[in-house]
Amino acid sequence: MKALRLAGREQLILQDIPKPEIKDDELLIRVRAASVCGTDIRMWKNGAANATKEHPLTLGHEFAGDIAEVGKCVEGFMIGEKVSIAPNIGCGTCDICVSGNTHLCVDANAFGVTIDGGFAEYVKIPGNAVQQGNISPLGPKISYQEAALVEPLSCVYNGQMLMGIRPGDDVLVIGLGPIGIMHIMSANMLGAGKILVNDLSKERIDQAVSLFPNVLPIFGDVKEGLKKYGLAGVDACVIAAPAPGAQAASLEYMNMNGRLLFFGGLPDTKKIVPINTNLIHYKQLKIQGCTKQSVSMYRKCAKFVDDGRVPLGLIASDTYKLEDYKAAFDNAAAARGLKHVFVFE
Repeated sequence: MKALRLAGREQLILQDIPKPEIKDDELLIRVRAASVCGTDIRMWKNGAANATKEHPLTLGHEFAGDIAEVGKCVEGFMIGEKVSIAPNIGCGTCDICVSGNTHLCVDANAFGVTIDGGFAEYVKIPGNAVQQGNISPLGPKISYQEAALVEPLSCVYNGQMLMGIRPGDDVLVIGLGPIGIMHIMSANMLGAGKILVNDLSKERIDQAVSLFPNVLPIFGDVKEGLKKYGLAGVDACVIAAPAPGAQAASLEYMNMNGRLLFFGGLPDTKKIVPINTNLIHYKQLKIQGCTKQSVSMYRKCAKFVDDGRVPLGLIASDTYKLEDYKAAFDNAAAARGLKHVFVFE
């Protein structure tokens, strides 16, 4: 089979490798769609300790496909069944795992990060991933491309559940890449009132407005933009960009009892952010972080898409064959389009 593998810093190689052989407690997935994530780009640019010339790593943690083989000890799955895969696999026995938060396990593995992932024609699903429910059976309406994008959507949904978006809340989304667009989708689904959007790029703001005519664009200064719409502040704010300045400034945009979500990480050189803690104190603000998603949230988001409540297909702006990986990675790294998806026949 063909597999796109990382062999070191900026060393992507397309290889012909043996199709995986499964054990009695494992599954084999025939991949139909797999999307490029910012994590893939960072690993490509910076390398990874477990991806070397001697032992390349198949990238890709956002993927969906069909069950190709079922181990003889596995029950509840059928050959040909359409599925997607929650990528994070916990140890299964620690207190975090038994609480249902296997994605937060300190000893977790992840497809495409620590074990071979979905940028290949076939992927082996280990027995512990099968047992923990990482395989999500899909409904009839969701496409393979949409299913591959359930992973980032469920990360977004996890963050919004933690911060607590409520019906009627005025919500500000700063950063309008694919994650910011998904935050708009999720906020719409959860019944937000006004949804205001801001980005350094006018093109990205215009794109958000074209996709969602209900959003209110803010070009330039955010505080002035809020005043333009008659708002002293917002109830919830999402920083969906690796921008420490945006995180620090966001406290000034909030209403009393406002909730902030700092989505995603910052570069190591910028991870210390000075903030005005008096604003947290006197406005009674809550600042929330989030990472990954539980298997339960992953499955819920797959249903949201299948039910038509989240138009996730809007995110898949470009599709590629695996052989065209250079164009896919270059376009993703340059922030052209939204999500870049490999499609397999």
